[in-house]
Amino acid sequence: MRCSKPLVAITIATALLSGCTNTSTLPEATTRASLTTDVNNYQYLIGPGDRLNIFVWRNPELSTQVVVRPDGKVTTSLVEDLDVAGRTPTMLAREIEDALSTYVNSPRVTVSVNNFSGPLSEQVRVIGEASQPRAVNYSEHMTLLDLMISVGGLTNFADGNGAKLIRVVNGKKRVFELNIDDLIRDGDITENVDMLPGDIVIIPEAWF
Repeated sequence: MRCSKPLVAITIATALLSGCTNTSTLPEATTRASLTTDVNNYQYLIGPGDRLNIFVWRNPELSTQVVVRPDGKVTTSLVEDLDVAGRTPTMLAREIEDALSTYVNSPRVTVSVNNFSGPLSEQVRVIGEASQPRAVNYSEHMTLLDLMISVGGLTNFADGNGAKLIRVVNGKKRVFELNIDDLIRDGDITENVDMLPGDIVIIPEAWF
């Protein structure tokens, strides 16, 4: 059954790598993300699949739990089809307050999130020869080692030192080399690098 998997991975990787600028090195992981000041002040953005707890102070009949639909919207008691994807919980709370102010005098709203999914632009994707290739929710200060733990490491067929990282930098896709074998099999912590929202890691199959 493995015969089709390399072909699919190669096809996806070819499409992703086309039009990218190649470069060889990334800064090592630090105690905080090293490549963008935006991530140093990272705030979670709501996305489809998130479960929201909406609490309206002194109005329990308006407080509710909702799941963000695939179109990024929710419907609450008095507010239909409210766009929530891409907002922080605080931003959304203020928008709900504005919407409810038509019906409630000076509403006070708190929004909390469960079952985090986040928008696709905030996820880190791993394809190819990871044990569990998938999209992973970005966490503040996430490193390559954290990411590999979340996908179960490499398969026995992986060429970890042939892995590539695709990242958008200043609006352009760039490709960086990753030495995952050195990191997780040899313990070379200098190969640990910071991950950023939207990163894509491609792990090819080794040619024995």
